[in-house]
Formats: sequence, structure tokens, C-alpha cells
Amino acid sequence: MESSKFIWMDGEMVPWEEANVHVLTHALHYGSGVFEGIRAYRTTDGTAVFRLTDHIRRLHYSAKAYGIEIGWPVESLVAACKDVLLVNELDEGYIRPLSFLHLGAIGLNPASAKVKTIIAAWKWGAYLGEDGIRDGIRVRISSWRRIDQSSFIPTAKGTGQYLNSIMAKSEAVKTGYDEAVMLNSDGNVSEGSGENIFVVKDGKLLTPPVSSGILDGLTRQSVMTLLADAGVDVREATITRGHLYGADEMFLTGTAAEVTPIREVDDRPVGEGKPGPVTRQAQDLFGKIVHGELPEYREWLEKV
Repeated sequence: MESSKFIWMDGEMVPWEEANVHVLTHALHYGSGVFEGIRAYRTTDGTAVFRLTDHIRRLHYSAKAYGIEIGWPVESLVAACKDVLLVNELDEGYIRPLSFLHLGAIGLNPASAKVKTIIAAWKWGAYLGEDGIRDGIRVRISSWRRIDQSSFIPTAKGTGQYLNSIMAKSEAVKTGYDEAVMLNSDGNVSEGSGENIFVVKDGKLLTPPVSSGILDGLTRQSVMTLLADAGVDVREATITRGHLYGADEMFLTGTAAEVTPIREVDDRPVGEGKPGPVTRQAQDLFGKIVHGELPEYREWLEKV
């Protein structure tokens, strides 16, 4: 990770190397926090953040879902995200808002813990590598199941629940793959370790529904809209492991991953073993959107 100059901490710009918390911070011990990942891009009209307000609204939703009271309204955090980019002189980059339980409690009843909110930003390239964007990545079905809706809140971005994703990602990388695909408790496809998944079969674009235990990603929503508007038959559907082995194309979406093709799953080539036409169409449209080249979707970009 490439460091920047300042991190916003509850209304103050703190030098990067001084942005610290106490070792008895509740979230450090129990994972009691919520976060977002957001990207800023160079566009034809200056720097803009992709779906910034939607991301901050989801941060508030995640906090409400986990009983964390963020003391900053959506509008203030949106403005703070832009300020962080400006003070760090970033014309593009990754933004990480985080609200977490700080000091005041050290047990499983966090009622007396204070909430702290920070926003960091730094330069970050392709999450799964430039070669992955170009040629596609290799994935494996994880031995770890995706968190269940009876135990966690998959539609929220709680910090502690991402240990589940860390286990899957680490397993995949250690066994020679780029990423993991996680099944849910029913044995159906849920998502990647930190991305949503799409499958192309017989001209139809399929993606698991929220009921499969996914995070309803904003990039996911955007790609579904873009491709549907372009005439692609886009559907939410339950997807089995076997469906992956017979897919014509497959790709992942996410703020970090953007649109990343999958060329191989469990040592089986996907289609012809290279990114297919629908995947390339998704990459092309998404790239044009985030760089401000399609004016009909400009409402998704918030200028800095």
C-alpha cells in the first residue's frame, strides 16, 4: 500500500504516520466496525468519485445494522471524502471510510464504547493485477463457506465478518490461485472473497441474488444496469458449482476489482480460456462510465 499525507479522523486531518488508535480499541479485539471501499477516477471533467453518496449511505446502513451510531451525517462524510483527496493531492485513488467502536468497553457488551470515524485515501492500481484485467484470473472453489445470514449480515460491510473472506482468499493464494469463489450454506455460489460474480451461459448473464448471501455491490448493480441497457439479458439466479464448470464466460465485480475476467475455475478453462465478448463489453462500458465518457450515466460521478 502506498501511503499518502493525511487521514481524516473525526473532523481533523491527521498526518498519516500519526493516525493511531489505542491498543484497547474495542474493534481491534472484536471486529466491531463497518467500512466502505470507494474509488476516485480521472475523468474528462476532472477528478470524480464513483457513486460516492451511495457508498456513504451504505456505510450508514451497515452501521445501523450492527448497532453502531455514526455521529456524522451522510453529507458531512461525502464532503470529507472529497477533502481527503484534495489534501492528499490525489486525482485518482482508493478511499476507505471506517467507523468503529473505540474506547469505553472491552467486553461483549459494547454499549459504553465510543464510536470513531476515519477516512483514508491512497493510490491503488488493479486489485487483481493488470494482467488479470487483461487476460483473466484463476479461481478455486473455497473450502470455506460464505457467512450465513443466520449468523451475520452479509448485506452489510462489518469488519469482523471479513475474517471469513480472509480465510478464503489466503487459502486460494497459498494453493496457487488468484482468488476464491465461496459457496453458501446451501452449497450454491455466493460470491468471491471480496467481489460479486457473474456467469454468462447461452447468451444470458447470470448473477446470484441477495438471498444467496451476497453483498449487493454497487459495482454489481452498475454493471447489471449498463449491460441491461445495452441489450444483454441480465438475470438474478441461483447458481450451482456445476454451473461454473459449464460457463461460457465468468467475471468478478467490485470497487477494488472493478471488472475482472475469470479464465479458469478449479483448473477447468472457462469457455475458451480467455475473456469473452460480454466480459469485454462490461469492462468497456464500466471503464467509460467511471472516466466520464458516457454522459447518460454522469449522475454516478461526483466531482471533487
